[in-house]
Amino acid sequence: MKTIQLRTYTIVDGEFDAFLEWWKEWMLRVRPAAGFAIEFAYAVRASNQFVWAVSAEGDEAAFLELESTYMASDARADAFAGVPQRVAVSVVQFVEPLA
Repeated sequence: MKTIQLRTYTIVDGEFDAFLEWWKEWMLRVRPAAGFAIEFAYAVRASNQFVWAVSAEGDEAAFLELESTYMASDARADAFAGVPQRVAVSVVQFVEPLA
């Protein structure tokens, strides 16, 4: 069993390309190292949105425990050090696959 979290961001005007570069440089490395799998990631330039899904083995409680450890990690702190706020709106929710 795995738990999937869908993350939808609206990016600050003018920061889309910088956000994508940062995300590819850091998230593709630090999330898997912390025990997560990146299910997919899509850029929606027409609406200035970035949509991605991250998963972890286990139920929602196990995901939240893993995420708590990740949020407090040095690797995450390094990823965000000196990075300006590029996400204007963030919607994060757990989803379940239907197919």
